[in-house]
Amino acid sequence: MPFRFIHSADLHLGKRFGQFSGDLPAKLREARHATIAKLAEYARKEGASTILLAGDTFDTETPAPDVRRQALAEMHHHAPLRWVILPGNHDSLQAAQLWASLRSEAPDNVTLAVEAAPLDLAPGVTLLPAPCTTRRPGRDTTAWMDAAATAEGTIRIGLAHGAVQRFSEEGTGLDVIAPDRARRSGLAYLALGDWHGGVEIDPRTRYSGTPEPDQFKHGRPGEALLVSIENTMALPEVTPFQTGAFIWRDLALDLLDGDDAIARLQALIPELRLRRHALVRLSARGHVRLEARAALAAAIEKVQPDFGYLAFEDDDLTTECEPEDLDAIDHGGALREAADALLAEAGDDRLSSEERSIAQAALNRLFSYAQAVKA
Repeated sequence: MPFRFIHSADLHLGKRFGQFSGDLPAKLREARHATIAKLAEYARKEGASTILLAGDTFDTETPAPDVRRQALAEMHHHAPLRWVILPGNHDSLQAAQLWASLRSEAPDNVTLAVEAAPLDLAPGVTLLPAPCTTRRPGRDTTAWMDAAATAEGTIRIGLAHGAVQRFSEEGTGLDVIAPDRARRSGLAYLALGDWHGGVEIDPRTRYSGTPEPDQFKHGRPGEALLVSIENTMALPEVTPFQTGAFIWRDLALDLLDGDDAIARLQALIPELRLRRHALVRLSARGHVRLEARAALAAAIEKVQPDFGYLAFEDDDLTTECEPEDLDAIDHGGALREAADALLAEAGDDRLSSEERSIAQAALNRLFSYAQAVKA
């Protein structure tokens, strides 16, 4: 029978999400905790006996006691599934108190891969873990695997956390894992963590990605990998499966004069029932008339409460405006004089781009105000 396991990483339990307000940070933290049950449910469904967590299970070296203990309790609930937790760069072995607490609290079905030494997973299957000793070890932590002795015919599985080539989540690239480590060490599979989007380095080496997205960077759903290994010679069979509750999206709304901005917006954003769990940064670009821009702003304001988070950026959206367009504000009087002055400033090349942008934004607000008053 093939050996089947789940490869996941970067749960970042306890992440604070301080960039958001209201109750959204709490919802995002709870979604991360919920991935534990999702991984276990899929493992049972597919006949996998082990779940490998390739680092950064916790977001910091000092997670709150409730974050730590509730995670272990959830893992214990899913016994006899076996969980293997590898120290990553966010929860490295340098956090001595964290790992001392985990040693004393971990249930029997949770294994802490805290030593660079072979660890038996099943008859004929050995794990070679490469724990992060510090946040930046400054070396390839997988190098020891080359000389690690195992019995002939043993399925060797590597478990590591860090950068391979250009795949460094934090952009430092200081601790570079050899991209051909699986070949060098005779690994049937090398399970990696750090990069939050799933990536195949080669048929035997993969980043699983995070099971619950925590940023706009990757534009991928939360996912993990089901891995099945028949023997030492066969290539592993790897199947991604989705786990995330929230979707994070950077969306670009490209507009030209004459486009139906509202229709373009509705076609771009998620359908209504998905918006509650959608975090979206929407950037409008191109050219629109003053009336279309005001209508777009009103449409954004209307749908904003439907989303978990919706940020609208329109700095790169140019307003095409002719003097006659200002008739919608007023034909004369103080409002028209203000509109004329703002239109002139918005197109005055002698002013800085920031000053022109401020004038354009003020004109947009004046137009929206005038329309609201007339309505």
